[in-house]
Amino acid sequence: MRTAPPICVPLALVPFLGSLGCQSSTHQPVQTDTAASAEADADTDADADSDTDADSDADTDTDTDSDTDSDTDSDTDADPVVRFVAMGDGGEGNEDQYAVAEAIETVCAAKTDELPGCEFVLYLGDNFYDDGVDSVDDDQFQTKFELPYANLDLPFYVVLGNHDYGEWSLSWWKPEYEVEYTDHSDKWTMPDTFYSFEWQHALFIGLDTNAIMLEDVLGDHGQDDWIDSTVAASSATWRIAYGHHPYKSNGKHGNAGEYEGYEWLPIANGATIKTFMDDHLCGQVDLYLCGHDHNRQWIEDTCGTQFVVTGAAAKTSDYEGRGNAVYFEDYETEGFFWVELRGDQMTGEFWDKHGNLDISQTVSKSK
Repeated sequence: MRTAPPICVPLALVPFLGSLGCQSSTHQPVQTDTAASAEADADTDADADSDTDADSDADTDTDTDSDTDSDTDSDTDADPVVRFVAMGDGGEGNEDQYAVAEAIETVCAAKTDELPGCEFVLYLGDNFYDDGVDSVDDDQFQTKFELPYANLDLPFYVVLGNHDYGEWSLSWWKPEYEVEYTDHSDKWTMPDTFYSFEWQHALFIGLDTNAIMLEDVLGDHGQDDWIDSTVAASSATWRIAYGHHPYKSNGKHGNAGEYEGYEWLPIANGATIKTFMDDHLCGQVDLYLCGHDHNRQWIEDTCGTQFVVTGAAAKTSDYEGRGNAVYFEDYETEGFFWVELRGDQMTGEFWDKHGNLDISQTVSKSK
């Protein structure tokens, strides 16, 4: 557990903080190449037979090589596919959270073909309103997570939001209970306060953006060098980062560096988040997914990275207008974002809690 840093907060900031808002890797199991195994077995049999029947041996080798080549070509030509859901700000346990969960179940079932319609969920923080959890045995793990999502047989890769640090975003010890809960759930996965994992041809980077925002209060968050080395070490085609706070948003909280319209107010304005994302996300990752604002937005191309706000897992908040051009935005209906990564193309879809498709858009990976 992190050692308690000295917390010195200017009194002028206290009213604002409550409103704002390892390397651990999980990999898919290595697939066994059954076609190659078959070739190896056939070659062994053929060698054993060669002393007694050369003609039969030649036939066996020819047939086996033909089958093996055919299987290998088929495997090589198939584009890898990853399908997942992203949503945040779900920690209410209310009817809308259940409705969104039901819509996810329906959409994932409808999209299932030769592959699962959904393989996992990226869960984007503010997991327990309004004050986080008080222990690993807190009832909120059941009432605001396990029960609403009981019918979703999917792993959830979870990151922290400001409310997971308590109502004032400063209870530095509370996130450790959410990390520990990983050992108590078949669904919840948070190996550390920030972490990464790979799935097929994609790297996923889970950030602790509250620690980045409050680094002047909580101390060094440790993610600068970590994210650079994580990205550099990966050969994945797609690089997806996810966290709680937005880089760009037309919602109430708005754009990093001027959150709530407080460009002049240190810490509360999110300037440290803007700096971090300028340095480590823009042009370095393909997509950043977040919540914090309780609505759904797909921001037009920004700094070489796609930015999506999907923080309407249980409630909505109003449009404020922050000057960002969008492909889509909705501030009235809860819902979620569905993603398919197929080869070098990404399809993103916003669905609402009623199971209605709002937008489907396909983009190619930037070279």
